[in-house]
Amino acid sequence: MTMNFLNPVTTQTWTNGRHMVRCVKVIQETWDTRTFCFMAEQPVMFFFKPGQFVTLELEIEGQQVMRSYTISSSPSVPYSFSITVKRMPGGVVSNWLHDNLKINDELAVHGPVGNFNIIDYPADKLLMLSGGVGITPLMSMVRWLFDTNAAVDVEFVHSARTPRDLIFHRELEHIFSRIPEFKLHLVCERGDELGEAWSGFRGFLTQPMLELMAPDFMDREIFCCGPTPYMNAVKHLLEANGFDMAHYHEESFGATPLDVQEEVIEHVEQAEAEAEELDVADMLSVEFSATGKSVRIQPGETVHSAAAKLGLHIPKACGMGICGTCRVPLTAGEVDMDHNGGITDEDVAEGYILSCC
Repeated sequence: MTMNFLNPVTTQTWTNGRHMVRCVKVIQETWDTRTFCFMAEQPVMFFFKPGQFVTLELEIEGQQVMRSYTISSSPSVPYSFSITVKRMPGGVVSNWLHDNLKINDELAVHGPVGNFNIIDYPADKLLMLSGGVGITPLMSMVRWLFDTNAAVDVEFVHSARTPRDLIFHRELEHIFSRIPEFKLHLVCERGDELGEAWSGFRGFLTQPMLELMAPDFMDREIFCCGPTPYMNAVKHLLEANGFDMAHYHEESFGATPLDVQEEVIEHVEQAEAEAEELDVADMLSVEFSATGKSVRIQPGETVHSAAAKLGLHIPKACGMGICGTCRVPLTAGEVDMDHNGGITDEDVAEGYILSCC
């Protein structure tokens, strides 16, 4: 790399949208977890809020697949960004990445987006709770706090199945050995089957255990990420103690919950019943400026469904207004948008919408 690469005149700043990136490094973090590092061919400063995520656009067995992953690196190292991916049983995308993504491979990413971040909820005292690969957004936050010499009191609690499943173990030990206000607590569900010694906390996170680690947990801003049962257990613990849940934040991105799927199906059935009674005059017109095509839709249908009826493809991942993949500009007219954090106030002010919601 020459210094011309870092020329500030040609360097761009990352903004929410579609970007082509190249894999520049693959790091084996644990036996089943890898970190993939990306850079852009033309220099880009990858600024984002620690805790946010990106959506990968991949082609797997001839099918386009979109999947979102939290950024595990920190914006304090701005010329690249990383995601950390764990192999999952039956995980189509995670296993494909482990088996196929190599250095110099190119792919498209969408983002960054996400309300779960440390910038929007500043506090002097933090409690970070993570389980398994849910450590990734919290690692981004800790790296940012460490690199920016933030004057913050951090209690970091990470739970893993066994000692060999502790992601970022050596880096965590390094970071937390250098700042007295940063305290690290590691919990292993059980000892490693291979006989590795473990003298830390054992079992599942409990209130007595949490009180030993962070006696003042009720006074802290809490960030939590992990498997759904883990986050539910944490929430139940906090609620049972009367914790003000306005100071609790969790990474809510994941598979569409079953109750949401059922609600969508119910809405579809209801819409089909109402369609027969719908007056044509009540239908709405949607026009796509690039193609000039237009279609009439029922009230409550999405811009994305209007595009699908015309055979136009707008990339989409979560379908819930979380990931921001389906962002498009609104050139005229009005929409009602009920999203879940996948678009910023700045994007809305500039005229963008999420076509899925």
